[in-house]
Amino acid sequence: MDSLSSLIDGFGTALTPLNLLWAAIGVLLGTAIGVLPGIGPAMAVALLLPVTYGLDPTGAFIMFAGIYYGGMFGGSTTSILLNTPGESAAVVAAIEGNPMARAGRGAQALAAAACGHFAGGMIGTILLVALAPTVAALAVDIGAPDYFAIMVLAFIAVTSVLGSSRIRGFASLLIGLTLGLVGLDQMTGQQRLTFGTLELADGIDVVIVAVGLFAIGEALWVAAHLRRTAGESIPVGRPWLGRDELRRTWKPWLRGPLIGFPFGAIPAGGAEIPTFLSYVTEKRLSKHRDEFGRGAIEGVAGPESASSASAAGTLVSMLTLGLPTTAVAAVMLAAFQQYGIQPGPLLFEREPELVWGLIASLFVGMVLLLVLNLPLAPVWAKLLRIPRPYLYAGILFFAAVGAYAVGGEPLDLVILLIIGLIGLGMRRYGLPVLPAVIGVILGPAAEQQLRRALQISDGSVTGLVDTPFSITVYAVILVLLTWPWIKRAFSRARSARAED
Repeated sequence: MDSLSSLIDGFGTALTPLNLLWAAIGVLLGTAIGVLPGIGPAMAVALLLPVTYGLDPTGAFIMFAGIYYGGMFGGSTTSILLNTPGESAAVVAAIEGNPMARAGRGAQALAAAACGHFAGGMIGTILLVALAPTVAALAVDIGAPDYFAIMVLAFIAVTSVLGSSRIRGFASLLIGLTLGLVGLDQMTGQQRLTFGTLELADGIDVVIVAVGLFAIGEALWVAAHLRRTAGESIPVGRPWLGRDELRRTWKPWLRGPLIGFPFGAIPAGGAEIPTFLSYVTEKRLSKHRDEFGRGAIEGVAGPESASSASAAGTLVSMLTLGLPTTAVAAVMLAAFQQYGIQPGPLLFEREPELVWGLIASLFVGMVLLLVLNLPLAPVWAKLLRIPRPYLYAGILFFAAVGAYAVGGEPLDLVILLIIGLIGLGMRRYGLPVLPAVIGVILGPAAEQQLRRALQISDGSVTGLVDTPFSITVYAVILVLLTWPWIKRAFSRARSARAED
């Protein structure tokens, strides 16, 4: 009841005309910037941080929350329409959303994404209000072996369900893990795969890898085949979801937050893992498995809902522990400190108006996001009507601008081209792109957690399976790996019984 009354007071703060204006500006700016390939919400918040110096802390953070959610949806828009993720959390949306857009169902994919963000954000924020103290306590108890087990599960799950074969999936994952090794060893400080180049000491930014593999690789692939196939105008489609599409999406919208919120709350990498796991879950549970890879709407609805709920979960660790689990949360933490405010267990007592106003603004931001972006879905989808040479020239331009904006180094453009050529080769030989991206995102973190776990156990491998949580996760991994053989054995047994 205390939380409920505090939330009502927070709505009183968030619904003032000025704060509503900041929330609307944040959502619009976040969506507009998120639509640009390679420029995600973290960069948007960082770029707009100086703009908020003249605002009071409450208004500034309400605007940041709008940018966060708007940027996530904007990244999904380019991911669906142009196969070019605006941020790493939007990578999964391209798998089913882009085939839908190519089939003339881009508006429906965007509508499913917008409703997914709304449902995930609403449920995630409700869970934030109700469960913040409990989830924070659980997050403190999770150790290095558990983190490593979660990341191995993400590796195995995503390579097992994507592509024409598991071997190709693991080959793609190996490419990503290799790219993730570039830079300084986090524990010893030694250079790895830098070839003596000082600029590579910080590693290759995941945005450059994602944009290179998806946008540049896709543009080069289209350019290589443009003369062979005549460009066709892709129909935009109707800007609403039909009864059958609603029947297929409402369950993924509700399942997504159950995966996304806990992963956002624990320090395990933000929205990347839950979006991958949500996609795997929807593929396993779907009655239309044959559509996956060719435009299954469940593969858009579930991960987008999980991504939005994960953003709400991220605020649990950031507000109650002062522990940022994503790049946006890290920038917001810096903003808190800029105002002389230190997030932690006492923040709810010392700054109740700011905290509850921020939480209430998440509800307001979700409504604004849906109201503003659902009518714009057909407008965004008309990007597909642009002739392909101009469209992909624009993608190459914005991809180059986004990659250069990450570090401001000319070498980043060379790396972008090299990774784009790798993406072209992966398409040529049928390797799925997603395992490579997840290898880059989670590879360095998985290595760090593995080494920490082994250090704690004095080098004993048993230290990786010394908690009930890690044992449970490895049991799930074993089922995933052996499921094809188990399924084959069951079908053989059934056929043998039918013959008898």
